[in-house]
Amino acid sequence: MTLHVTEWGTGDRVAVLVHGITSDAAGWSGIGPALADRGYRVLAPDLPGHGHSPRAATYSLVDMADELAAAVPDTPALVIGHSLGGLLVSMVEDRIRAAHTVYEDPAWLPAATPEFMAAFRAQKDWTVDDLRAANPGWPEARYHEKIGSLGRWDPAVADSLTGMGFEPDKPGGPTLVLTVERNGLIDPDHEESLRAKGFTVLRLAGVGHSAHRDDAGTFLAALDGWLATTP
Repeated sequence: MTLHVTEWGTGDRVAVLVHGITSDAAGWSGIGPALADRGYRVLAPDLPGHGHSPRAATYSLVDMADELAAAVPDTPALVIGHSLGGLLVSMVEDRIRAAHTVYEDPAWLPAATPEFMAAFRAQKDWTVDDLRAANPGWPEARYHEKIGSLGRWDPAVADSLTGMGFEPDKPGGPTLVLTVERNGLIDPDHEESLRAKGFTVLRLAGVGHSAHRDDAGTFLAALDGWLATTP
């Protein structure tokens, strides 16, 4: 399988953006161009079953992680993974070997239940009004981008990922975990356990699970600040 990849910029440093479940590269439209302006060549792959990438008969975390690793150049300057994307990046970080890795509210959870995944399947039929109710802080353009992503998403992904989970034992290099104030997957106790493992953890105030959509300025300021102080 060859994943579809959206690109921004032509810089000599590579940044890779990996979206979460039900999304695709369109969800990074507020971040990709900004990183391109910072001198990166930005690559945003659509995961299997998402966006313009191929569909599969079944999906698994292992297969999706392998496809992601194959689509990413070796040793990029920066990799950012959101939610499911963060989970998959953590599974292959030893193969990607990024200079800097950022996990945005990663889906490092116990094995997902059918009920948990059914909530994602239900999003397939959401309207813009449903998205506004669930994510009241998004800029208007983000709602319409997400509707497009939902239309391109294969809901069989949700069925196939039930019962799977993963969390890294330690960071593989300079690593930032961005947690959020609202509707996040990582609570304060979990944050402390990640710090004990060696991760740098920063909680973003006033944003929810999709921080890069809620407030791109806050997201980028946190990223810029960390990169400026991290070798």
